[in-house]
Amino acid sequence: MRINVLGPLEISDAGESIEIRGARLRALVIRLALDAGRYISVEALVDALWEDEPPADQVNALQSLVSRL
Repeated sequence: MRINVLGPLEISDAGESIEIRGARLRALVIRLALDAGRYISVEALVDALWEDEPPADQVNALQSLVSRL
């Protein structure tokens, strides 16, 4: 899998382009790609995705995004 984050987000797997719809889903992919292969805490992901207005149930909201992805 190849993820290009400079310029518009581009994701491809085996030469086939993958489109990710939704700003938070794209932000999640980018955040995960920046720390590929390393542990990223729930708090760090929530901070990256929701900044100053995190959801009430952060773990559930994050799990929902991950499952959609």
